[in-house]
Amino acid sequence: MPIRNSFAERHADITAWRRHLHTIPELQFDLPKTSAFVAEKLRSFGITDITTGIAETGIVAVIEGRGNGSGRTIGLRADMDALPIHEATGVDYASTHPGKMHACGHDGHTAILLGAAQYLNETRNFDGRVVLIFQPAEEGGGGGKVMCDEGLMERWGIDEVYGLHNAPEYPVGEFAIREGALLAAVDFFDIVLTGKGGHAAAPHEAIDTNLAAAHVVVALQSIASRNVDPLKQVVVSTCVIRSDNDAHNVIPQTVLLRGTVRTLDTGVRDLAENRLTEIVTHTARAYGCSADIQYDRGYPVTMNHAAETVHAADAADAISPGVDRNTSPIMAGEDFSYMLEERPGAYIMLGNGGGAMVHHPQYNFNDDAIPAGCSWFAELVERRLPLKG
Repeated sequence: MPIRNSFAERHADITAWRRHLHTIPELQFDLPKTSAFVAEKLRSFGITDITTGIAETGIVAVIEGRGNGSGRTIGLRADMDALPIHEATGVDYASTHPGKMHACGHDGHTAILLGAAQYLNETRNFDGRVVLIFQPAEEGGGGGKVMCDEGLMERWGIDEVYGLHNAPEYPVGEFAIREGALLAAVDFFDIVLTGKGGHAAAPHEAIDTNLAAAHVVVALQSIASRNVDPLKQVVVSTCVIRSDNDAHNVIPQTVLLRGTVRTLDTGVRDLAENRLTEIVTHTARAYGCSADIQYDRGYPVTMNHAAETVHAADAADAISPGVDRNTSPIMAGEDFSYMLEERPGAYIMLGNGGGAMVHHPQYNFNDDAIPAGCSWFAELVERRLPLKG
C-alpha cells in the first residue's frame, strides 16, 4: 500500500495521540479535554490561525499553502465526540471516564486529521488554503449543523469539504465511496398510546394499550413492505416499548413506543412520516385508544456530490488502489450531511480491518488505518490545490 513515508515514520506518534484521546472520551458539545488536546497539538505544529469555541467546543484552523494564492479553500473535517457506552475492550488505554467510550472511532478520525495537519503545515505543498474542522457532537447533537449555522462555510470561505469514517467491514486501509446517498436520513418518533387501565382478570372493562401497541408495532412494518417502492430503502424500527405499569396483573393506562425511521430519498422520507402518522392514529383508534405522536426529523441524507466523489476516490486510489467506487449505502446517519448541503464535497469510508462494529462496547479503532487516512487527506489537498509550475 503506497503510504506516504512521512506518515509511516510518524505512525507511532499519531497512534499515541489517538490512544490518549481514547482514554478521555467526552460527549456531544462537552469536550473540554478533547478540544484542549487538539488545540495544543495544532499550536505545537506551528499553526497559528486557530479559532476555538465554534459550536461550543469545536475548533477551526487554517493552513496557507506556499503557492501564489489560487483563492481556493478546501475544508477537512473530523468529529471528536464519544458515546455513552461502558467500554469492554480490555485495552490498557481504555476509557478513564466511566460510562463514556470512543465506540465509533472519532478518536481515530481526530488523530488522522491531526497527522495530516502536521504534514500539510510543514510542507505547504499546495496553492490555496486548507481549513481544518474539528467538530463536536456528531453523536446525536448535530454539531455539524451548529457549526454551519455559526457561519463555518462563509466565515472561512470554504469551497469544497471532505471527511472520512472508519468502516470495520472493509480491510484495513482500503477505501469505499459512492456518488449520491451514502448514509441515511435519520428521524425519531415517540408515540404515547392512552387507553383505560384495569385489572388483568377483567380485560373487557379496560381498554388494553398493550394490545394496541402490539398491533401498531406490526403495522408499522407495512411501510417498508407495502408502501415504499421495493427498489428504495426504508427502515422503521420500534426500539422501546414501555408501559406505566410493571405488575403482572394490571392492564396499563399508557404505553410509550419509541423508535427511528431511516431513508435515503426525500420522497420516501415524507411518505414514511405520513404513513407512520396515519397507521398509528387509525390502529390505535381501532383498539379504542388515542395516540399522541411526536415525530422529529434528524440528520438529512449524507449526499456525496458527483465531481467531488471522483476527486475523493482518485485520491484514495493513489493511496490504496482498487477503491470501491459504488459501495452500498449505509442506513446509519451522519451529520457531515449538513456540511454537504452547504458546499460540494464527499465523505469516504476507510477500512478498519474487522473486529467489533461501531457502537459496540468492544469496538476499537484500528491504528493500522492511520497512515492511509492521513495520506488520503494530504493527497486530496495536493490534487485539488496543485502548485503551478
